[in-house]
Amino acid sequence: MAAVGSAGELGERLRATGYLAGDGLATVGYLALALQRPLLLEGEPGTGKTSLAAAIAEAFGLELIRLQCYEGIDASQALYDWDFPRQILHLRTVEATSSDAAVEEVEKSLFDERFLLSRPVLRALRESPAVLLVDEIDRADDEFEAFLLEVLSTYEVTIPELGTITAEVPPIVVLTSNRTREVHDALKRRCLYHWIDHPGLAREIEIVRTRLPEVSARLAEQVARSVHRIRELDLLKPPGVAETLDWARALDALGTGVLDVETAAATLGAVLKYREDTDRVRESLDRLLAS
Repeated sequence: MAAVGSAGELGERLRATGYLAGDGLATVGYLALALQRPLLLEGEPGTGKTSLAAAIAEAFGLELIRLQCYEGIDASQALYDWDFPRQILHLRTVEATSSDAAVEEVEKSLFDERFLLSRPVLRALRESPAVLLVDEIDRADDEFEAFLLEVLSTYEVTIPELGTITAEVPPIVVLTSNRTREVHDALKRRCLYHWIDHPGLAREIEIVRTRLPEVSARLAEQVARSVHRIRELDLLKPPGVAETLDWARALDALGTGVLDVETAAATLGAVLKYREDTDRVRESLDRLLAS
């Protein structure tokens, strides 16, 4: 992986992938790379937390390995497991062909490397340099956080049957959280931290123009300005940048050059995901679309 010499250089590399990082995000991202520290990103859904990990992977030509967290996830689902069906087949083959095989040797053969199923964390340690994305860590429980903290402290894991596996080069680790609950202080202390907020209007227009160059400048501005006004309403789920891009794509697919009330009302499903929010916005479309 080619090193970057400054936050500005990282920002330019990310921009080349279509990801526009502000100065603060580019700086903390550069420090995470330079200091080999995990980066914890928090913010509202749709603000580009997950996309940053993908952009870093693309910018440096690395594999993106994603671990999606959810309630009840445990270490085996993040680290490794054994291919039980193949182990059974192997055992039956040994029994059929080697009646005098030693029990100890048979047991040892069951935990051979070929039966190991590498999950995302183990893959990242073994295949690094790579980008490990731990997505929505706030959905996991305390025990999983403790396990992850241990791994990120040493970048190694021990498999009893095979020994200790240590990353030759620590992977680039990006953790995201929508803050449905607070991540524990111990994990936060291990990471560099950045809160990603919704971008300002000018930056959001630039994001749409960069990511969707086929969308006209006028439509990009109308969509971004309308989304900014929508966010000011009391909604159950305000739209993020991802929804802004979805709306612009939908309008472009319809051949829309100028956003009017009728077209906006027909395409609100691209930007809003709750009926109550859709009803509230539909009632205010005249004002929201005003120049």
